[in-house]
Amino acid sequence: MAKKPAPLKAHVTSLEMTAPPKTSLAVPVNIQTAIIRAPEIPLHYYRYLYRQVGKRWHWYKRLRMSDEELATTLHNPRTSVTVLYVNGAPAGFFELFKESDDIVELSYFGLFERAIGLGIGKWFLLQALYAAWQDNPQKVTVTTNTLDHPRALQLYQMMGFSPVSTYEALVPPMTDAELLKALDG
Repeated sequence: MAKKPAPLKAHVTSLEMTAPPKTSLAVPVNIQTAIIRAPEIPLHYYRYLYRQVGKRWHWYKRLRMSDEELATTLHNPRTSVTVLYVNGAPAGFFELFKESDDIVELSYFGLFERAIGLGIGKWFLLQALYAAWQDNPQKVTVTTNTLDHPRALQLYQMMGFSPVSTYEALVPPMTDAELLKALDG
């Protein structure tokens, strides 16, 4: 029987932004991009996006959800998923959750491994922030941790987020059996 992997330690930082971004960035050159909101995203496609973005950063939460739990989360009218396409293929996504009229959470944001290094990360984050500020909330929140991209915290701060709290957490990795089950669905 396979040994269950040990939990990973992570230092978590919660951040918030209380004013829309003042930055503007040109669309990246020499690549074709499209950003498309997916209001009724199929669960298998969402899991594919989530896995492609999150596999390097130990994203497991959504992969552990049943179809019913995931559908309830994603198809909630307060949740939006937007997909980035580069040269005709998916290259990343962001997910927003409108906690209230005053607070929007950037729940997930990231690029596929093949899209990292193309110079589109800042630009794509800015598009996510424009979407988050669309309904004029009082603040936008995001959480990152030391298991995420090494420059994630720096990028969020560069775009206007400020840390508001930190804590330590244990992230239980998926077993091979859990991962196979999640990818099978």
